[in-house]
Amino acid sequence: MTEALVQLADVRKTYGALVALDNINLDIQQGQFVVLLGPSGSGKTTLLSILGGFVEATSGQVLIEGADVTAVPPAQRPTVTVFQDYALFPHMTARDNVGFGLAMRKVPKAERHRRAEAMLATVGLEGLGARRIEQLSGGQRQRVALARAIVVEPKVLLLDEPLGALDLKIRRQMQEELVQLQRRIETTFVHVTHDQEEAMNIADVVVVMNAGRIEDVGPPERVYLRPASLFTATFMGDTNIISGRVTEVHGERVKLETAACSLVVEGTAQTGADVHLSIRPEQLYLGDAPEANAIALGDISVTSNVFQGPNRLCHAHSVDDPTVQWIIRQPPESTAAAGLVMKMWVRQSDIVLLRD
Repeated sequence: MTEALVQLADVRKTYGALVALDNINLDIQQGQFVVLLGPSGSGKTTLLSILGGFVEATSGQVLIEGADVTAVPPAQRPTVTVFQDYALFPHMTARDNVGFGLAMRKVPKAERHRRAEAMLATVGLEGLGARRIEQLSGGQRQRVALARAIVVEPKVLLLDEPLGALDLKIRRQMQEELVQLQRRIETTFVHVTHDQEEAMNIADVVVVMNAGRIEDVGPPERVYLRPASLFTATFMGDTNIISGRVTEVHGERVKLETAACSLVVEGTAQTGADVHLSIRPEQLYLGDAPEANAIALGDISVTSNVFQGPNRLCHAHSVDDPTVQWIIRQPPESTAAAGLVMKMWVRQSDIVLLRD
């Protein structure tokens, strides 16, 4: 693999006794769409601000294309940031907003206007260059902010929750447009959000953050289906967390006892350790086993069944131990009505041993 475009090495940020970032190490490759995902206070916006030069790291290094930019001010970095409020100039037209960065770089007016109009067309605003900002919708303003950032051809585009102010329908439309735009221009995007669905819709790589640390890094499919940690499993949508105790270890196969049954799963742990497992609701099967080697999780009693369009969300508890609760996603035609007792199964490969 070639050297990463962006490298964060042991980046730490403190505010007095408060540790906002705790020794962050992260490589970002050229052309990736990276999403920093986490709850409020996880450090994702602080990390983005350090990448953009708006916040100075307490220690550690930020390198872009191999050059140390840790102490370089924002205007001299090969990065541009798009903020949630867009920070557009209300007294300027859309074309002049887009061309502002070019004007700061002393690009002649005719060339500046040509490039600004071309970039407006790229983001779907062809013919709207003469409009003032107050004449544009929220989605159109967001596109102007993107065009203004991209027209100066940054190596890295930093996006600080740029879709947060949009309503749900426009936000989903803009998610698709962001992905298409990024693929067209092949610029590296680093995008901050707290929305798990948004992260999975747009990211090549998801960086899950919690309390100033990186919990998990990987493609959205892997982070969702094979989460590395207990935090990631519970933050990335609904899941069933099972507690167990390790009884045997054979290489990278671990045998453990749970309240539901004995299980053998892939992973590493020490004999006698208390561990957690994750099983996504859609990976549980009621009634017949999905395949010959499926693992039986015992009998469950359905307590509710709610129709949600593409699926039904069922809640249930173990018949043997009612304190063991389950969330199960079933097809819309499921007949698992409340009060019904059914057998439950899972494929062994769908059980994930977590790092606490």
